[in-house]
Amino acid sequence: MYAIPLADDAELRPLEPWQAAEFLAHMDRARAHVDPWVPFARRSTDLESARATLQRYADLQAKDGGRIVGIWRQGRLVGGAMFVSYSADSGVGEIGVWTEPDGEGHGLVTAAVRVLLEWGFNARGLSRIEWWSSTLNARSRAVAQRVGMTRDGVLRKYYPHNGVRHDKEIWSLLAEEWQAG
Repeated sequence: MYAIPLADDAELRPLEPWQAAEFLAHMDRARAHVDPWVPFARRSTDLESARATLQRYADLQAKDGGRIVGIWRQGRLVGGAMFVSYSADSGVGEIGVWTEPDGEGHGLVTAAVRVLLEWGFNARGLSRIEWWSSTLNARSRAVAQRVGMTRDGVLRKYYPHNGVRHDKEIWSLLAEEWQAG
C-alpha cells in the first residue's frame, strides 16, 4: 500500500471495498455536509451500500477508467478525491472531491487534487482534466481556481440532485498548462 503525504498530519491512500466500514463511518459524519453536492453520500448509508460505492470505483480502476483515494488526517478518514472517470484513449478525465468538516481548512483537498492532476497528466497521459460542480458550491469552485483551472462555462439546470436541478460549472486544466504552471 502507498501513502502520499499531504501535510504533517495527513496523507492520501487508496480507498478500497475492504474499507467499507471506515468509509461508512466517515459518510455518517460527512453526509449532511456533502449530500448537497456528492450523489454517493445519500446512497452510502449502510455497510452494503458503502461497499458498493467503493466497489464501483474498484471496478472502474480495474478497467482503467476511474479511481478513488481517501484523505486521512490524524489517522482518521476525513475526505477523498477521485477520478470520476477518465479515458486514456480520449485523453480526458474528471476529478471530484469531498470532505467532512474536520477535513476542511487545512489545504488537504487542494493537495489531493494536485496529486491526481500530476498522476492524470504524467502517468496516464491525459490532455484535459475537468472539474464539474454545482454553481452553488463555492468551496468546490475555490479548489478549481487554486489549482489553476479555467472556467469553461455553465450547463444550466443540468443535474438533478435531491429534487433540485443544479446548474453545473465546468472547469478544466490542460496538460500544457499544468506543465507550465
